Amino acid sequence: MKYIKYSIFFLFAVIISYGCKSQQELTAHEGYVEVEGGKIWYKVLGEGTATPLLLMHGGPGGTHRYFYELEPLSKERPIILFDQLGTGRSGYHTDTTLLKVDKFVEQVNQLKKHLKLEEFYLLGHSWGAALELEYYQAHPQGIKAIIFSSPYVSTPIWTADADTLIMQLPDSVQAYIAEAEATNNYNSTAYQYANELYWSQFGLRSEYKRHPLDTVEASGNSFIYNYMWGPSEFTATGTLKNYDNVQALKAVEVPALFVTGEYDEARPATVKRLQKMVPNSKFAIIDDAGHSTARDNSQQYNEVISQFLKGLEE
Repeated sequence: MKYIKYSIFFLFAVIISYGCKSQQELTAHEGYVEVEGGKIWYKVLGEGTATPLLLMHGGPGGTHRYFYELEPLSKERPIILFDQLGTGRSGYHTDTTLLKVDKFVEQVNQLKKHLKLEEFYLLGHSWGAALELEYYQAHPQGIKAIIFSSPYVSTPIWTADADTLIMQLPDSVQAYIAEAEATNNYNSTAYQYANELYWSQFGLRSEYKRHPLDTVEASGNSFIYNYMWGPSEFTATGTLKNYDNVQALKAVEVPALFVTGEYDEARPATVKRLQKMVPNSKFAIIDDAGHSTARDNSQQYNEVISQFLKGLEE
């Protein structure tokens, strides 16, 4: 009887152990997932046993490529990159009926189901932060924590920050921007120059360097960017012109980290204000970085994220 008791206990332990292992197993690979309108591409880096981290890129119309800078995190846990439908290595399209927030949310949900993610963390950068917040509202199951990286969650807030930053540019450049917005002529050389100067100050402040893992050309989709957002980071004319989901932050019940660059167009003072809306949350600033925090200062960016996640797991 004693032998039977121990045998049953051993069998139960094996079953539990196998179940836990299968939940954590996520091997390095890449593939495609069928979604409404086409297929989305994804890639899993790393095979660590810690809780996976799902990454949502910015845009709309951006790509996964700058997330290769987070590769050091894959030593601890699988990190999952993907391209939203219409951009990068996912199926290209210009179908405006698919360019709805709920469609993007469902793409994430299909990816989660495909990878059988039971517990995971979310990291959304810029527009990706709006997407992860929307996803959390619709499908909170299994989400252990959220990282809001240089977050966009409200167009009125974003454009107010842009107006503040534009005031730091030369008077002549401010005049170029004002004239373009008054005439709706965003194709002029002067406006393009203003856009490039703005990005060099508050976007990517360092020299662009392609990551060794970024070996496949994957272009962004300017049609999606213009249709949903507008002609530049500081001018919103698209379908997101009146988007505002900031109050949803008050309903976040999982641990959260808000992180932004020292010179980010998602201004530190604003991001700090957003962070205070989430009860169990932390705040960090990445030194010498603009909106491209992962490229401007990848070492500190990865350290901040790693420490936050390890703190939760310890």
